[in-house]
Amino acid sequence: MKRLLFIIAFIGLNSFCQSKYITKTGAVGFEASVPSFEEVSANTNTVTSILNIESGEFATLILVKGFRFKNALMEEHFNENYAESDKYPKATFKGIIEDFSYDNISSQREFQLNGELYFHGKTKKLKNIKVTLIKNSEGIKLSGNFTVKSSDFDIVIPKIVSNKVSEMVNISFNFNLLPM
Repeated sequence: MKRLLFIIAFIGLNSFCQSKYITKTGAVGFEASVPSFEEVSANTNTVTSILNIESGEFATLILVKGFRFKNALMEEHFNENYAESDKYPKATFKGIIEDFSYDNISSQREFQLNGELYFHGKTKKLKNIKVTLIKNSEGIKLSGNFTVKSSDFDIVIPKIVSNKVSEMVNISFNFNLLPM
């Protein structure tokens, strides 16, 4: 009887997990560069993302201190003065891929993603983010980009560097999601 119960529980858990695809090594980058000045950009791979292929729900968790800059001083200023990563250590995105259907992804397909980005203690609704999904033998590759304003998250760019750092921040992401 115990063995039968274990088998039923295992099959039920396994079928539940098959509807979720996950990565713990997703890539997110941002750029707030201004032409003719030093590049202001950073990337991180300390990102966890999950996609529910039954509902199209998508969520991402980013450790803010994981962003790496080419310039160490820029990274320090980002963490201490702009992102305040000790006070706000995580950024999240929660949303839904509109009209998502796992069966309709043959090899590559574009969708619209709507949701909420939480960063620096503020939440911003984002709509119509164009995402590309590619289904392959291992899982799903999800990628895209969008733009936000630093002021939407109460990040003030000091006047002394305001001509060197853009108010508009371009964010790109790339996730190789595998069955859970």
